[in-house]
Amino acid sequence: MIDITKTEVNVLVELQKAETETVLIESYLNGVEKEKSLLEEKLGDFQTALDKLKSDFGLTNKACIDADLEMKLNDARIEKSSDNLKKVNSKDYAALLREIDNNKKRRDTLESLYLKNLEEKETQEKVIMEQEQLYLQLTQQIRSQQEDIDRKSQADRERLEEHRLQRRQIAETLNPHILSRFNEISQASGGLAVVEVRDEVCRGCFMNIPPQLYIEIRRCTSLIQCPHCNKILYHIEVLSQ
Repeated sequence: MIDITKTEVNVLVELQKAETETVLIESYLNGVEKEKSLLEEKLGDFQTALDKLKSDFGLTNKACIDADLEMKLNDARIEKSSDNLKKVNSKDYAALLREIDNNKKRRDTLESLYLKNLEEKETQEKVIMEQEQLYLQLTQQIRSQQEDIDRKSQADRERLEEHRLQRRQIAETLNPHILSRFNEISQASGGLAVVEVRDEVCRGCFMNIPPQLYIEIRRCTSLIQCPHCNKILYHIEVLSQ
């Protein structure tokens, strides 16, 4: 068991106050950062959707280019076959006519596909332009919101640094063994390591403290921890004596 004095208990109580304020502000600022991150995610989702539109546009544009190239090759085949009609016998003539007819049908199909892709391309291009404008507007809006959040939380960031400094300064005056125990409990319990005992009840877990242990707490000669929640206990009347 670690020996302790009333002065050290007072220091522990002051350290707990600084710790509590630090944890509360850190929790608030973590929420602030999460809020900023959610805004950034919203912008990222919009960017992802815009990238998908551009990717689809690229595929449609390539389909237009491919169809246009295929039409030119098909027209070249029709032209070549038409020229060959003048040079072949009647048997080959019929075969060439069928080939020309098939290529003309293929040209009609390619033209329909090209026009469809061209129309889709124009629609996609228009949508992309609209979405890019919306993305710029959303970017400006989100950056403005994030800056506003930073401005509103600046005072809390400054307060956090003050409490962190205060905590370090208080900790430097405390027995290293007591400080080590405080830090261990605080880390395990989310920042609450020192609690008052009032009417034989621990104010950390609201469980009854055994009578003999309660007497030891009031004597204030050793560091006492709650048998239920493990927090360091003190009695307010002892500190006022």
